[in-house]
Amino acid sequence: MPYTADIRKIERRFLPADFTVTDWHLLEPWFKELEERPIESPAALEHWLHDLSELEAIVSEDACWRQVRMTCDTTDKSLEEAFNYFYLEIQPRIQPYADRLNRKLVDCPLTKDLDNKRYFTYLRTVRKNIELFREQNIPLQAEMSVLQQQYGSIAGRMTIEHEGKEYTLQQASRFLENPDRQVRESVYRKIAERRSQDAAELHDLFSKLVALRHRIAQNAGFDNYRDYKFAEMGRFDYTPADCQRFHEAVRIHILPLVNEIYTHHGQKLGLDPLRPWDTEAEPEGTQPLRPFTDGKDLLAKTVDCFRRLDPFFADCLTRMDQMGHLDLDSRKGKAPGGYNMPLMESGAPFIFMNAAGQMGDVTTMVHEGGHAIHSFLAHPLELSAFKDYPTEMAELASMSMELFSMDHWEPFFDNEEDMKRAKRHQLERVITIFPWIATIDAFQHWVYLHPEHNPDERTQAWMDILGSFSTNAIDYQGLEAFRQLSWQRQLHLFEVPFYYIEYGIAQLAAIGMWKQYRENPAAALKNYTDALALGGTLTLPELYKKAGLSFDFSSETIRDLVEMVRKELASL
Repeated sequence: MPYTADIRKIERRFLPADFTVTDWHLLEPWFKELEERPIESPAALEHWLHDLSELEAIVSEDACWRQVRMTCDTTDKSLEEAFNYFYLEIQPRIQPYADRLNRKLVDCPLTKDLDNKRYFTYLRTVRKNIELFREQNIPLQAEMSVLQQQYGSIAGRMTIEHEGKEYTLQQASRFLENPDRQVRESVYRKIAERRSQDAAELHDLFSKLVALRHRIAQNAGFDNYRDYKFAEMGRFDYTPADCQRFHEAVRIHILPLVNEIYTHHGQKLGLDPLRPWDTEAEPEGTQPLRPFTDGKDLLAKTVDCFRRLDPFFADCLTRMDQMGHLDLDSRKGKAPGGYNMPLMESGAPFIFMNAAGQMGDVTTMVHEGGHAIHSFLAHPLELSAFKDYPTEMAELASMSMELFSMDHWEPFFDNEEDMKRAKRHQLERVITIFPWIATIDAFQHWVYLHPEHNPDERTQAWMDILGSFSTNAIDYQGLEAFRQLSWQRQLHLFEVPFYYIEYGIAQLAAIGMWKQYRENPAAALKNYTDALALGGTLTLPELYKKAGLSFDFSSETIRDLVEMVRKELASL
């Protein structure tokens, strides 16, 4: 049966069609009804599960829209207040009910008769949530949710002035492609200096978050937040030790290729040494790639690109556009970064990004487009819990799309030379991101294993870790003060702790998917869509197997996949 983007909002059978989440007084009766309802037959259990799923979808989507609206305009305090109201006044009251409903499900004698294959991952997650739940953590988690969003407000107000005009930091990054080296250096320093103005505030915010997270972990019986977070994220299939082996493999097998890439770039530019403001520049006389003009143009070209790959992929983006589920252009007051926000009830997600006309924006758009397609494919699954797929699988969806789409970038580039440059840019990014992934992940391990550290100790740890993964082909002399703060640009550290190693695991898997695609495009795309359509109904290794992959990020696998990319780069 072919997949379709003709997505439909889930039809409500439990709550009224016009019900909206406004306050706890109106929401609580629906949780109470589920808690008090007797379950006396297998059919009654299935019905109860579907009603619970509907309620979860409604509440989840309401929370997601509050976040979307706030990040689209960080200057509107009413949007921030609506977000904070949910996480301070509604979510804390939901959590005790969620725990009791989890226990009701697990304790129900009929639950043991549910199809084990179909419900295994769901029930495993429910049991994990029961083990982690602590009443005293509810106010701490509410406080943490609000604090985390302060990062977007701080970063969203950052701008610089260049030649009499104001630019967001995302918009200003275009000048790092300017052929005039003095312009590049000037803008690089302005961006770094602007970030440094808020360094103390971000240090203070992060210290508060670390302390809160450590208390949450201790309340749940863990020695540290890292081990608590591994459990909370459902990392059933790998351990902190596996992550540390990944870090070492990056040093051994990937960092040498990163050095080669930047050495080649310096030679191409005729620069020795290469400085950090040179990494996106082109040789004199070569214009920077300008694949689109604005968000509207970016969308139109991405739809065209996706249609060449698979019409279903294009239809997903078109449907989102029709629903108003896209905000693509960078502007002042908008939170930084990009995301695809799943919407459990509507089905069609929301893509948020900060496009500024650069090649990297194309990568971001097809990346978030891969996430969106995952949402479309998983939406028909009958329970909200079944759509809760592992993050390593979510990033496989997005990173594979970056590589699949490369052979169909004609809408963005009208000549073969620009296409080759774009592909090289993409493949170099695939490799050069690995040391940063390892750096951010290793830093988080240190932070939460040393929760009592102060900002000076944090800075020293960051510089030690950053140095161990840094290329020797870029000269950072005289920029130490800026380097010490470079971790603050990574929103994941503030908003979604420990969500970063997934990018490395999934990038390796995406290279594996791309290898399949080069050998047999139709078979690779079928493996891709069939695996994504399973949502979270199988374990992570089983989902990878459905995609034609092994769940393996060992040193040997990294070495072999990196060698494939090395050969492809040589051909360009």
